[in-house]
Amino acid sequence: MWAAWLGPALLVVVVSAMALLWRDIAWRAKGQRRSLGSLLKHYLGVRVLGWLGRRQRRRLESDTRAVQRVQEETLLGRLRKNAETSYGRLHGFGSIQDGEEFRARHPLTGYEDYRELVERVAGGEVGALTAERPSVLALTSGTSGSCRMLLSTRDTSTEFFLQGVAVCLDAMQRAHPGTQSLQRTAKFFYNPTWRQSEAGIPIGPNSSTPRSSRQLLSLYTTPAPAFEVPTEQEALYLHLLFAVKDPSLGTLESNFASTIYYAFCALQERWRELAEDVELGRVRPELAVPQEVRRDLDSRLRPDPARAAQLRAQCETGFQGIARRLWPRLNLVLTVDSGSNHVYGELLRRHYCQGVPFYSPFYAATEGLIGINLWPERERHQYLLCPRSMFCEFIPEEGLEERQPSTLLLHQVQEGQQYELVVTNAAGLYRYRLGDVVRVVGFHNQCPVVEFQYRRGQMLSVRGEKVSEELFYGALQRAVSLWPGAELVDYCCAESGILGHFSGGSDPHYQVFLELRGVRNLSEEQRYKLDHCLQEDSAIYKSFRFKGSIGPMRVQLVRGGAFQELRSHMLASSQACPNTFKMHRVLRRKEFVQFIQGRIIS
Repeated sequence: MWAAWLGPALLVVVVSAMALLWRDIAWRAKGQRRSLGSLLKHYLGVRVLGWLGRRQRRRLESDTRAVQRVQEETLLGRLRKNAETSYGRLHGFGSIQDGEEFRARHPLTGYEDYRELVERVAGGEVGALTAERPSVLALTSGTSGSCRMLLSTRDTSTEFFLQGVAVCLDAMQRAHPGTQSLQRTAKFFYNPTWRQSEAGIPIGPNSSTPRSSRQLLSLYTTPAPAFEVPTEQEALYLHLLFAVKDPSLGTLESNFASTIYYAFCALQERWRELAEDVELGRVRPELAVPQEVRRDLDSRLRPDPARAAQLRAQCETGFQGIARRLWPRLNLVLTVDSGSNHVYGELLRRHYCQGVPFYSPFYAATEGLIGINLWPERERHQYLLCPRSMFCEFIPEEGLEERQPSTLLLHQVQEGQQYELVVTNAAGLYRYRLGDVVRVVGFHNQCPVVEFQYRRGQMLSVRGEKVSEELFYGALQRAVSLWPGAELVDYCCAESGILGHFSGGSDPHYQVFLELRGVRNLSEEQRYKLDHCLQEDSAIYKSFRFKGSIGPMRVQLVRGGAFQELRSHMLASSQACPNTFKMHRVLRRKEFVQFIQGRIIS
């Protein structure tokens, strides 16, 4: 009797549940023309990530109420795990009982302390720095010098996903509920060139790749084969093609704002070709992509004259606010636009992405996850330091030039003060001076919230004055505001000594290269405004200028597109990857200075 009743009842429950599920999917999809399988994968991905994000957020809230205990647990866990490595035995990790003993016995370190050990790991030595074999030998972006090679382990990848990606997705969905819909994301990502070490360990950038998360590919407009295209320009065209085909696009995403800015530059240049391919339902024949990739992509495209007509109509009217005109339901631009990427974020906000919210989710480096932005709605980018990702120490700004300065711990820093970060990560770096200087702007429970200020390696200093990137950029923004009609597109600087007697001045000085929109020349008086603004902001620089030991800076304008050319030249001259590249605000190589000098127009 019960069995006879249970069968139909269970069927009713299942059917009802499926109906509710389909109604939820249909509501979230909002009329998109996609297969049921694609929508279902997307729906399940959003729901699973949402659940995981809420779970990790609760754990984070608990951790930030007991940062001293959590930091100690994090440190001792890493020391115990790596106690039997060559490095761990050398420094007695097995006998260290607490953080104070660790700091007393282990010196502050820099990259040169690890170079030989990393090379040994690359050659196949097991247990030199970490108990587990690294999954990747990760190359840094090289912003402050040449690319460095660090270890990346399964632990660092897991930390980044759980403590970073999952929590930031939760913060994003709370601040921007539209991101919970089944609208897809245009992710601008370029397949890096990988090589292998002697031991067969992959060498390349430590950046997230869609290839490693195939179950999430249904969230993106770009099909899987296009992520395999090895050349940046061809991959960019394909990202744009599949993005403009989708009028219901919800998010634009990249590691850095510069990547999205250059994507819109490419759209402005190639929209006619894109419209033709959308209309005909093909990848244009002259695009240099592997034949198997072309066949796969062509099979996914269908002629769409109506969408092509929309694309042409919007682009013909100009590119101011083009993002919202092409994608009326665009929710968000998801990208880091702080630090050296601030200038690109401002350009996007003022022009291409006018009216679209931005969210800069992570503060991270090749060394691992450092902080997360829990406040997408705030204009200023502020990051909560993750107490389980790094064991953090802080060097007060007055001690930056010391080799072994005293450090403070996470619970000891003060609001309003600036510090260089020192980290112990899960991949063999111990008391490692990161080179990043941050300002503590507040606390979330007991945990510091910081704003990135500058990289020590990107300081200008011809007489020991040490002008940071943050200080110079602030003066430059004020100077540009005093030049009628001028808008800053990009900039970099060099110290005159790098060019010797070719620098154009007898006293040491700054060479400044600007790409401006709206003007092609500046008077000498206007150029001097920048020098004057920096003197107002830096008493030390002003004193050297007053004494005549630093000469007036030389401000030179370069032609449109010069910095995009410089970026390509830098990438071709290094092992850096487009996904991790950041424009060098202070050029340290004579070759790069001469390259940008060749593009001066006034």
